Amino acid sequence: MLTQTTYIEYLLSTPTNYTCTHLAAHLPDVSHDQVNRFLRTSTLPINQLRELVLPLLRDSPEAFLLVDDSVQDKRYSRFIDVAKRQYSGNAHGMVTGIGLVNLVHSSGEAGDFLPLDYRVYAPDHDGQTKNDHFLAMFDQAVSEDKLLARTILFDSWYAGSTNLKRIHRAGWTFFTTLKSNRLVSLTKESGYQGLDTLEPPPQGWNQGVEVRLKEVPFGVKLFKLVATNGNIEWVITNHLAAHLTREMVIEAVQVRWQVEEFHRSFKQLTGSEKCQCRKAAAQRNHLTCCYLAWVSLRQHARRMGQIIYQAHQQQWAPYLRQLLQKPLIQALV
Repeated sequence: MLTQTTYIEYLLSTPTNYTCTHLAAHLPDVSHDQVNRFLRTSTLPINQLRELVLPLLRDSPEAFLLVDDSVQDKRYSRFIDVAKRQYSGNAHGMVTGIGLVNLVHSSGEAGDFLPLDYRVYAPDHDGQTKNDHFLAMFDQAVSEDKLLARTILFDSWYAGSTNLKRIHRAGWTFFTTLKSNRLVSLTKESGYQGLDTLEPPPQGWNQGVEVRLKEVPFGVKLFKLVATNGNIEWVITNHLAAHLTREMVIEAVQVRWQVEEFHRSFKQLTGSEKCQCRKAAAQRNHLTCCYLAWVSLRQHARRMGQIIYQAHQQQWAPYLRQLLQKPLIQALV
């Protein structure tokens, strides 16, 4: 009988092939149909991830929650129920894939992050937008009140007034980017204007400038960050302390990129994109196991004092040494 533990250990152990057929071929007394049935009929709740991760967090009032979405590329799998055409930042265009909205916890230290929650973006099935999923995960974190972290980071996609007001009312701090056409007001008299029309404040951008966003009933501090290549990021926060500087904002924005590190390793090390099952339930169960596999690998890497990629590769080192001593396929020289 195939169990969830066995399936997760398979995801961690196989180097490239993550199909039902491949698992059945390497597991005695388990057929392809049994693997497929396990994925289609099991009930693997999303909250398994949160229950596993909460005791593992290095949480503190200086920790962060990060929110971002990712697309599991299924461009060659036209018949998967939950896959849909959507924009992929990785592909820089539209692809057929499964969208995920991820909530990741970071201690603030480099490399120290864990996925805490996620949602499958499937509006044709449940009518939920990415922002609906954002608020559902945030509201759950607030209502459970098990975290010391009180700062949340996200990009301009989630910077709508509804999200900002919900976060502010909950007593949390946010840092987020804005699109350059977002309307802000410096004073009541000046009215609203686009960010790309703002003149630098007299004191410069180092301390930021307090502004009002349209449809947001509280002040936010605005910073203009110019990269060495000339790219501009507009960042706002409801943290209005006088000591807040541009350097502190840059540090917070850099922490947000840890969610991209998670997306990359999640795809590369768990086979999250590789399941070919057509039914939505099978894909959802596969993804749940992929999240649990990633956390298992991350904790193993932490115990071994390795980065996650090293830990993943090291498991095959004994086999490679054995093959080098006695190759199954000998070179013709």
